[in-house]
Formats: sequence, C-alpha cells, structure tokens
Amino acid sequence: MTGSSSPPPRPAGASQAKAPHDWVDHILLAGPDDEECLRLGTPVNRATLRALVAEQAERLTAAGLSSGGTAALRLAPSLGYTAALLACWRLGAQAVLLDHRLTDHEVALAVERLAPQVLVESAHRPAAKLRGFAETDPVPVALPGGRPAATGHALVQLSSGSTGPAKVIARTADDLLRELDCYRRLELFPKAGERVVLLSSVVHVLGLVGGLLNSLHARAPLTVPERMTTAGILATIAEDDRPTTVIGVPFHAELLAGATAPPPLPQLRRMIVAGELVRPGLPAAFTARYGVPLGTMYGMTELGVIATDLDGSLHPWAEPVHGMDLREDGGELHIAMAASPYPGLRDPTRWSDGRLHTRDAARIDPETRRVTVLGRRDSQVSIGGLKVDLTEVEQTLAALPQVREAVVVFVDGAIEAYLATEHAADADPAAVHDTVHDALTRELASYKRPRQLSFLPALPRTATGKLVRDTTALRAAAAPATDAVAAPAL
Repeated sequence: MTGSSSPPPRPAGASQAKAPHDWVDHILLAGPDDEECLRLGTPVNRATLRALVAEQAERLTAAGLSSGGTAALRLAPSLGYTAALLACWRLGAQAVLLDHRLTDHEVALAVERLAPQVLVESAHRPAAKLRGFAETDPVPVALPGGRPAATGHALVQLSSGSTGPAKVIARTADDLLRELDCYRRLELFPKAGERVVLLSSVVHVLGLVGGLLNSLHARAPLTVPERMTTAGILATIAEDDRPTTVIGVPFHAELLAGATAPPPLPQLRRMIVAGELVRPGLPAAFTARYGVPLGTMYGMTELGVIATDLDGSLHPWAEPVHGMDLREDGGELHIAMAASPYPGLRDPTRWSDGRLHTRDAARIDPETRRVTVLGRRDSQVSIGGLKVDLTEVEQTLAALPQVREAVVVFVDGAIEAYLATEHAADADPAAVHDTVHDALTRELASYKRPRQLSFLPALPRTATGKLVRDTTALRAAAAPATDAVAAPAL
C-alpha cells in the first residue's frame, strides 16, 4: 500500500473514502447486502463476502499481519482466496500472489526470495485438474525471518515465466484503481446488469483485475465454471439469461471454437481474450460458431490493460485505453510509467527515463495512435545474415489446417518448431510431417523454414495458459511424446 496520508484516486462515481486502505470497502465491496457478486458453484451476495473478508482479516491479524506487512497467498481460485486477498488489502498489507499449482520447492524458493511475514495456504487438498475453482480454508502462518514491505506496493506478482525465469512485478493501489477506471471507460466491457464468465486465473493480471476486481467494482456478477472443459464452460454460459461476456486466453477460445454442437447461447455477447497473439483464423472461427465477436486485449502484468479491440473490428490494430501514453522506439513499444514496477531491480533495458520497455515489437499509427503488437522483439533472429521474425514463422505454421498450435524458437543458430496437430490418433506422423513440410515449402522462403519439426499431442503451457517458449522445457516435452518426430532439415 502507499504510505500517503490521503486515499488513492477513485474510479469515477465512487464515494471518497476517509482512510488510505478503505478502497476495498468503498470500491470493491460496496452495494446492497443481497446483491449477487460472485458465483462459484453457488451464488455469493455482498453481505456474505463482506463477512468472509472480515473473518479473514481477523485470522491474518492473529498471525501478526498489520498495515505495512507482507503476506504470500498460495490458494486456488476460490471464495477463500478472494476473501483472504481483500482482507490483506483491507489491513493495509502487501499481498504476494503465488500460483497454487507451484510445487512446494518452487514455493520455498519464492518465499526465500520475497520474505513475506505470513504465508496463507489452504487446509483442504488442492482442486482436481480441470476444476475451475476449489473449496479452500485459508490458514495464515507466521514465517520466521519475514520482512515488512520495503515499498508502498499493494500487490506483488511473479510473471508467467513463458520465456524464462519469472520476474517480480509490483503495483500500487493507485495503479489498480487507475486500471479499474480504464475498464469503466470501455463501452463494451461488462457493466452492471450483465455478468462475466471468467476462465483466466485470478492469480494473474487478466483474471485478477479485468475479471475479479472489475466485476466487484462494476457490479457485474462473476461466475467461474466448475469444470474448465468445453462442456463445462458452455453449460455455465447457458445457465443464466443475463447478457454474458466470457474472459479468458486464446487457448480457451480455441476450445470453444472447436465445439462440435454448442447449444444456442442468446445471452452470449462476446468473448475477450488476452495473454498472447491470437492464431490467424481463430476470430473468424469463433464468430462462425457463436455469432458474436472474439475481442482482444493487449496488456502486461506491469500495467494491466494497455489497448483493446473488444468487437474485433480494428484487427490488427488496438485502441490504447484512457491515459495510456505509447511510443514506438526503434520498433519496440515503450509506455510511460512514472516508476519502475520491478522492486529492487535496476535494469535500464526494462525501465528508464519514465518509460517501460515492453520488449514487444509494435507499430503505432501516427494519426489514430492505435497500436499493432507484432510479437516479442527478441523473436527477430539472424539466419545466415538474413533477418527472420519467428512470430511470422509461428503464425504461418498455426494457420495451416493441420496445425492446432505452434511454438517456434531459435537455438544454436537454427529454428526449431514444436507443433500440436489435428491429425487422428492413428495417423502416420511421417505423413503429417510431409504435409506440413510441403505447405511450408510453398509459403516460406528457405531461410525461414524450421530446421526441425517436433510433433506433440499438446504443447506445454504456463499456469496462465500461455504457450511455454523455454527451449529446455519444449525439448523435454517432445522427448517422451509418442508422435514427436524430429524432422530432417528443411
């Protein structure tokens, strides 16, 4: 939390509060007692949520947490997680979010690195795979050697680690409220009287702020499916007649677009995805299946939402959200940000002179200021002195009818491609390879073609649903796959 004696700025329409930490009560928990705000199996009204937050605040206080303290939460998506997180902020403490799917070893390393004073875990067993939410009983335990917050940040997260080790990223309460105000200004984002079906993890920025916090603030009830399967998601959309927006990552849109006979869903208004570039052809496939747009958002853990195309009409462009100052610098997208979001890290290649260096390649239209995100800037490599954009190669592969998803990496001076294909279980992997090889020969110059193709049943993903791009992890996943074959040089 900030150390200021005045409260952080409020989203328009919110009442002014009297204390620096009361934004939880005034911005997130306010509303009629009997108003539904969450549905995780059963509906939860605001009076119930307020009581649960108060209960968790008492438990945290008993464990020694106070204003300016630090608490790490290792909880599955649940009512208990929501109450514990809001209780931390209500006490004026800094919340460190650890994905519940981390191993004990990974949690121990994170605790050693971040030194929280309290660790909150569940007394219940972890949720089964493909469960959208869990039953948790948060238990806070004081940690020896834990330290109070060294900065005024309310939230500390670890990046997804899709391209390497996770970064420590911190945000203030002021910045979370700024992002909520950005969502409020988006005409097509869910409003009061509508509902949200959330597929993204509430431990990470899209699901946390764009999903959970915005739904509480906008008073658009949030529902998490019991099962994160195609059938489970469709059943959740269908169970309520209110206008519904689905929020997830491209992987979820792929699942739904592939549904063979979805039920009529007149309440579905749109799906919005973020987290990585959308495969060519996916928006059209989704709209053809459901008759509604697949909208996209571009954002980062460091800032939250940055630009949007919520009705799919601007593709490949996106409109910057209110107050976002974007600049193209040598082909890289830089964004105005008063302070570095990386506590304890001094790295001018990530933040300098009031600008966040996104490491994303982008173009900005000089007249409209709309932005096209082209992919990671480090995806541009040199092959025999010729520049190759790995994003172009990856999207060419992903657009092939035989390919469901693709990741392209550059290692030891060569391009490698890892593919999940649409072939039947009894198909000949060599025949699938030959088909993909022939298509690449037609569509890509020889110096752009991967030297190796590896076929997997499914590609590994991070906890947030992003495709893993770490070469070691990809090779390890490909090694035991029965249909993973190394292609001869293209």
